[in-house]
Order: sequence, then structure tokens, then C-alpha cells
Amino acid sequence: MLSVFRRFIKSRFGAVFALLFLGTIAAAFILGDLSSGQFGTSFGGGGTAAKANGYKLTETELQERVQRVFDNARRSDPGLQINDFFTQGGAAQVYDQLVASLALRAFADEQGMHISKRLVDAQIAQIPAFQDAAGNFSQENFRNLLARERLTEKDLRDDISREILQRQLLTPIGMGVRPTDSLVLPYASLLLEARQGTVAAIPAVAFLDDKDPTDAQLADFYKRNADRFTIPEQRRIRYAVVDAERFAQASQPSDAEITAAYSQNKAAYAAKQSRTIEQLVLPTEAAAKAIADKVKGGASLSAAAQGAGLAVATLADQTPAALTTTAGKAAADAAFAAKQGDLVGPVRGPLGWLLLRVTAVKDIPARALASVRDEIVATLRTQKEKQLLADFTGKLEDQIADGGTFEEVVKDNGLKLETSPLLLATGKQVEDQAYVVAPDVQPLLAPAFAMSADDDAQMVPITPDKRYALIAPGEIVAAAPPPLAKVKPIVQAQYKLNAGNDKAKALAEQIRAKVAKGMKLADAIAQAGVKLPAPQTLGGKRADIMRGEQRPPAEIAILFSMAANTVKTLPIGQDRGYFVVQLNAIERGDAKNQPELMAQMRDQLGEVIGQEYGQQFERAVEKHLKVTRNANAVEGVRRALAATTSGDQ
Repeated sequence: MLSVFRRFIKSRFGAVFALLFLGTIAAAFILGDLSSGQFGTSFGGGGTAAKANGYKLTETELQERVQRVFDNARRSDPGLQINDFFTQGGAAQVYDQLVASLALRAFADEQGMHISKRLVDAQIAQIPAFQDAAGNFSQENFRNLLARERLTEKDLRDDISREILQRQLLTPIGMGVRPTDSLVLPYASLLLEARQGTVAAIPAVAFLDDKDPTDAQLADFYKRNADRFTIPEQRRIRYAVVDAERFAQASQPSDAEITAAYSQNKAAYAAKQSRTIEQLVLPTEAAAKAIADKVKGGASLSAAAQGAGLAVATLADQTPAALTTTAGKAAADAAFAAKQGDLVGPVRGPLGWLLLRVTAVKDIPARALASVRDEIVATLRTQKEKQLLADFTGKLEDQIADGGTFEEVVKDNGLKLETSPLLLATGKQVEDQAYVVAPDVQPLLAPAFAMSADDDAQMVPITPDKRYALIAPGEIVAAAPPPLAKVKPIVQAQYKLNAGNDKAKALAEQIRAKVAKGMKLADAIAQAGVKLPAPQTLGGKRADIMRGEQRPPAEIAILFSMAANTVKTLPIGQDRGYFVVQLNAIERGDAKNQPELMAQMRDQLGEVIGQEYGQQFERAVEKHLKVTRNANAVEGVRRALAATTSGDQ
């Protein structure tokens, strides 16, 4: 159960990775075609990372997936290094997820479970990234996203099929989990627990040495701490903008097209009438007749409804079609046959018996072609611009697919080639902190930094249906520390701070030892021989300091992992010194009389336990199918990516 609670209070990287991984599944959970094979030893080849019932996960597929997830993570954190990603367990999580997916697919086949094409189509249509502004599936958005992510439609369909299988197999296992009060109470009570402690800061700046380090010392420090000064990967983006205004003249509709559009939509421009209607829905015809009698006796429909404990709904500006949709054809016909002020009904409706009263009638005259010409012209121009733009961008993509180079396609189609300055993935410049990326370049950053140096050019939307850019990789400057001479003052300051941090650590340990033997923390600080900030009293309830997405300060959070009457040291971080933290008091919480908190914790704990059941089922499936794992798979991927991924020194 402790493992469940540890996952409930998730690690920073684990939470971030979970979101990234779910996003990867939603966009395209590529696993590729899986076939039988034997374990291999060389990465970049076809060796096997895992095997289940004739299916296999190849080393190449594992490496590609880890690379993809790492690239996604680095979009959010451009300074993330591949070795850090592995150290934090990112690659191991990817591997476990892929093996679980492989095993469940094999298990589903064994049980005769299959996913239909229609179900996959429905899932694709529901992915927001593939929808237009109206929420409808867009073939153009679908095509653009697959091209940007370098996915094939088959890969996407295969992965969605596997994701659906996983959901169908695992969801029932975790449904209906309802932890008992005796299980929920300790965890809910923990959220009400309050702790109070004393925190003293031992800042590194209190120990800074006035003497500068020698060149040899500085060079050695810089070499050992190169990752601190590493500049993330920089790129120039080559691009050519395609704007819908390019087709402004060609999209101008002719008189014949305007007349045809008017004729095709005559019903929209014809004379029409709308009505505002009060509507009351009752469960039985007898009840409706009783209310109708009161209205006929002089009461308003609203007053009669209120007397029966009901409320009238007002339907404003209803057309016959709109009212038919909500109230049914019989009610709509009767309402539009009545005069203003008339009561209609009882009439049978979709939800019961209806009483309707016409409160307003609005006649809208017919509109001649001359009065709506500008409206039709604007609509036709937008439609033609959109189609011409789609045809043109499709033509560019076809030329690239047929082997045309970026430069050839740009030149042959009369586009203007532009190149951005060297940029970080954030759009910032190393040499000019005030630089602001151009509006056209901002949407190109993520796809451009996801491309490899030898990738083909691709079309990226700047403003969908209005403005696109054909982009290609430009100069790529791998992440690396700059020459020492260029950043010597910064390195020198960091060297001194690092030395001060070592001294702060030593003093913090001395103070901790004294406090552990019974000395007051304030007295130990006063006797330190160095002017230090006075200790502060901090604390609060666990639920308050851990509320929301923000992590609590480390010096407060550590109070909740300490035993009573203990003292610990804690690095401030970034060589800024150390904290000495003493836990003074623990006030136990009791959620016994907090039904809302108990219910909330029960739901959250039930979800986590359900996930645990799902993981146990996955492990049971692996055991049942005798899934074979390559023990060296993750390490092999680490070696391969560390050697090829820029940004690792």
C-alpha cells in the first residue's frame, strides 16, 4: 500500500513524464509492425528488446520511441540532457510501457479480441489536433500533423488499435474500486496533519573568497562542471511563407458564381418568420389540461406554472425548423398556425405534454441579390482562397515527396527564402537577450527543432487556412559549453560560490550535530563565528502546502518526511548554501468528521488502486505469456542516444 501512496504523491519527473507519454499516445503511439525474431546485440539494427507470443519489440523501435519522448520532453525543458533523462528513469518508463502494450496485444489476440476499422476511425475523428475550428474532422489538419510528426497513417492506426485494446482490457479491472473507511482514514488524516519547525539558512555568499582562482583551477572546475554552462542546441530555420493573399485576385468570384450561389441558397434569403414562444412541459395530459384551464380563466402561463411548482422556458426567435428540433413537428406546426398571444396545447412532445404560448412574431422580408451581394462575395472569396491555398501547399508537398529539394521547390514556385538567426528552442537568442522572435517564426520552432539535419522540408501552419510556411533544417549548433574565455567572469563567480557552498555544507553539518545533542538552533547559529540570518519558524498543514500544481518550498516539504524531534541539513540548490531544519512539533490530523475530504480521498485512492490492479494484471499477462525482456535493452539505447543526440557532453 505504501507504493500506492508514493504514486499518489507523485515525483516531479513522474508527473511530467505521464503527461508527455499520454500526449504521445494521443498524437500517435508508434510501435510499428511487430514480428517474431531473436534477441540481437547491436543497436540501430533489428535486435529484439522484448518478445511475446511471436510478437517482438525491436531495439530500433525502442530507440526511436525513447528519442521521440525525449524530444518532446526537451521541447518543454530545452536544457534537458539525454543522460539526465535516463537517470530520472524516463527511458525505463518508456520501455515498460512498450512491453506492457506488446504483452496486452498478444494477450488480446490469444483471447480473440480485435478492433474494427470503424472504431479506430471514430477515435481519430475525436482527437482535437485533427479537428477544425468548428470541431469537425479535418483531413488537412490530419495530413499536416502526420507530416510534422513524421508518422504514417498505418502507424497511427496500429497504435490507436493497441491503445483501445489496452483500455478495454484494463478499464474493467479498476472499475468500482471503493476503499473502506479504515483504509481511507489514515491517508485523509495525513492531509490534515500540521507540522512546525525552525529553519536556518547557511548561505554560500557568507564564505566567498576575495582571492581569485588560478587559471588551472578555473579550467579544471569548468571541465568538471561543463553541463552547468552548456548552451542548449541552437538552430537557424530556413522557411518560405505561403499566404492566402497570394490568391486574392484568383479567388475573386465571377458574376455567374455569385448568381449561382444566391440561387443555391434561395431559402436562406427568402422571406421568413420567427416567433418567441413560452413553453411548459408537463408529465401527463391531464396535468397539462389543468394548467391550460387556468390560463383560459385569465391567469398567465407563467403564473399558472409557478402555482404548480413549475417554470416556463422562453424560446426566443424560433424558426419552424428550430422549434421542430426541440418540441416536435406537431408542436411547431401548431405554434406557427396560432396568433400572437394564443395558447397552444396540450400537444405531445419528446419529453411530455407541451403548452405553448406565442409571445412575439417577427416577419423578416426577403433579401434581393443586390442586398446580399457583398456577403456572398466575401464567402465565395474565402472558400476559393482556402481551396487554392490547400491545392498549392499540396503541390509543394508533392514536389518534396517526389525528391525536390527545399531550394528547388522554393525557386520553382516563386517563394521568398528566409533564414532566421541562430535560435534556441524557446525562440530566444544567446547573444541578444532582448531579441523577440518574429510572429511567423514562433509556430515553426517546435517542428523545426524536431527535425533531423537530413529531413525533407515540411509544410507547417502559421495560421491555419490563412498562412503556411515550408520549412527545412538550417545550421544546427549542438549544445555545448562556450569557450572558457568567453564566460570567464561567470565561471569565476560560480567557482567562488561553489567553494563557499562547500564551506556552508561543513558548517551546516556542525550546527546540525550540535542541535541533535540538545543545543538550541538559534544558539548554534549565534556561535557559528560567521554572520548568518536568524532562524525562522515555518510550517503548516500538509494539505495547504501541497495544494495545487506548485511544489512547496523544499525546506517546508522536508518537515513532513522527518521523525519527531530530529534535525536535518538540506541543500538550498545551485551552490547557494544549505538549510538546517529542525522539526519542533507534529499535530496529528483526524478526518473522521470530514465527510467531504473522506469522499475526495476515497475517489483519488480508488483511482490509484485501480491503476495498481491494472499494473498487476499487466505483470500477470507477461508471466502467462512468458514475455522475454532483453536486460540490456535500455542501457543499449542509452549508449546509442548518448553518442548521437546533441546536447550531451
